Amino acid sequence: MAAKAAASFIFMLFFLSTACQAKLSSSFYKKSCPKAESTIRAAIRTAIARERRMAASLIRLHFHDCFVQGCDASILLDETSSIQSEKTAGPNDNSVRGYEVIDKEKSKVKKICPGVVSCADIIAVAARDASAYVGGPSWAVKLGRRDSTTASRHLANTDLPAFTESLDKLTSRFQKKGLTAKDMVALSGSHTIGQAKCFTMPAISMLDSLALARDGLLHSDQVLFNGGSIDSIVTEYSRNPCKFSSDFASAMIKMGNIHPLTGSDGQIRRICSAIN
Repeated sequence: MAAKAAASFIFMLFFLSTACQAKLSSSFYKKSCPKAESTIRAAIRTAIARERRMAASLIRLHFHDCFVQGCDASILLDETSSIQSEKTAGPNDNSVRGYEVIDKEKSKVKKICPGVVSCADIIAVAARDASAYVGGPSWAVKLGRRDSTTASRHLANTDLPAFTESLDKLTSRFQKKGLTAKDMVALSGSHTIGQAKCFTMPAISMLDSLALARDGLLHSDQVLFNGGSIDSIVTEYSRNPCKFSSDFASAMIKMGNIHPLTGSDGQIRRICSAIN
């Protein structure tokens, strides 16, 4: 009995230790690569200065990564004999962009800290810095994600929201990822972030001029305000851009925590488009 109790105690200690190690932290690279975030930020500013629309694209890239297998940079993997790339899935093909920006960031970070910073973390930091650079909110990105060694074109085709879907279907998709209807509306406001100088402007533009007028650029925007259960959220954001901004930041943090690989799971890819 004593041996059993001791074994159970040791197992619990191991479990608690593993759980602690697996937890994401905003100070994850404080010692291992203290200049990681500033290096990424500089690269992001350069990319968006060249093309302002890249801000929205990088936020969307993060979204499309996290909704498939979790936030693991699986979306960056190229096609191989053993990998069906998510890049060619219906919701991503000729739609998602910014891959080359992440590749450049990875190259710069690798020079100062080889084999330390994951592509998944770079995507998450890039999305935050893209928002901040165009006048949007900033937030503390929790880090410590590792990169997947697999991709899933099938899940990209089945898990990512389609622009033709009903409000109930869209809401269900987000709920399966641990995101509320309010998170969904807030995240939808990123669609036009690249077309305005101030982040509060896309809230007014997308939610007021487009959704409220039922003249959305995307069907998925139109259904946000169409006599449904979330009309009150849309109306609140259209009247209070600051609330929208705050909730957008909170939703991005929640989204960035969807099933990350941590600890010894996955790997730190040497290049983002291929496994080691």
